[in-house]
Formats: sequence, structure tokens, C-alpha cells
Amino acid sequence: MPTDSELPGDLLAAAGAGDLPARDRLLLRYQPWLALLARVQLGPRLKSKIDPSDVVQQTLLEACRALPQFRGRTEPEFQAWLRQILAHVLAHADRHFHGTQKRAADRELSLDQELARSSQRIGNMLADSASSPSQKAVRHEQAVRLAEVLARLPEDYREVIILRNLEGLSHEETAERLGRSTGAVRMLWVRALNRLREELPSD
Repeated sequence: MPTDSELPGDLLAAAGAGDLPARDRLLLRYQPWLALLARVQLGPRLKSKIDPSDVVQQTLLEACRALPQFRGRTEPEFQAWLRQILAHVLAHADRHFHGTQKRAADRELSLDQELARSSQRIGNMLADSASSPSQKAVRHEQAVRLAEVLARLPEDYREVIILRNLEGLSHEETAERLGRSTGAVRMLWVRALNRLREELPSD
């Protein structure tokens, strides 16, 4: 994992200049964020057939191959580029398992838009979880850090936050998905958000 002193722009510049270790650290930085987006996007219908980690690994592999063609210079541009690759991988998986008849380009565009909305919801969580408002560029970086923290939380905490905050399920729907009472889910959600606030690094 990149060190705190390594800024995304520095890694992008180094990777673009052919620094292979920087390229690897750059892509590794976004692995939890991509995993979270894939987890949200797969949903119940594909989750039983596809492991999100396989989707992420394929996305990172394609990103590694295509990185020399990336011309952006900022973290938001790089995140948008990674989302497009993730959308391509998810669309391919969808066609494989469901024989989707929709044109591939249309499906990938739709998925990219949905992934962009999911990414925005991750950013929106920061307004509730961070101790102070962040500027737009910082929020992009914070979204990546938020995904890293979520990945470290206990599974039940992570799941209730994903279902409630990212998938937008109600307490009742979340309770049904988790096999718990609505009251228990409400309490779990509050505890999970408190833990998230404690774990998120403050700026």
C-alpha cells in the first residue's frame, strides 16, 4: 500500500514515466475502492456467480496494460478511467452469465454511469463521517481512504453500511437481507457508523 507521504499525483506522474514500482503502488492504492464499487454494482443477481475480487483483479490487469495510454493528470480523471475499465469488466461478466442482448457499448455506458453514482455516494458519506468538510479534490482522495477503512471493519459493520448507505436499502430491507430484526439493524448501523468515524483519518 502506498505510504501516506505519496500523493496520487506524484504516483500518476511516476507511473506515466514508466516507473513500474510506482505503477504497482498506484493501482494497489485503488484496489479497496474498486472492490467496494464492484461489490455494490454486482448486487444479489451476480454476486452468487462472481467473486468481486476476481472482477477487481481483472480490472487492475486491464488497467496495468492500458496505463501507457492514460493521458489524465489528476486523481478524479484516474478514478473515472478506472471506473470505465471496471464497467467494461462487469458488462462482460453480465453478458457471460445472462446473455445480455443489449449492445455492449450501451451496457458499458450504463454501468459506468451507475458506478459513477456509486462513487458519488461514497463521497457523500464523507460529509457524514468526516470531522470537517473537504474540498472536491480531497473528497476524491478521501473516498479511496474510506474504502480502505471499510475493508478493515468487522464484516457485519461493513455490510450494514454498504446496504444502508451505498445500496440505499431501508432499515427494514437491510434487516431482511441480514436476517436480523429491524431494531437490531438500527443499533448495528449506529455502532458501525461510529466505528467508521473513529477509524477514518482526520485531515
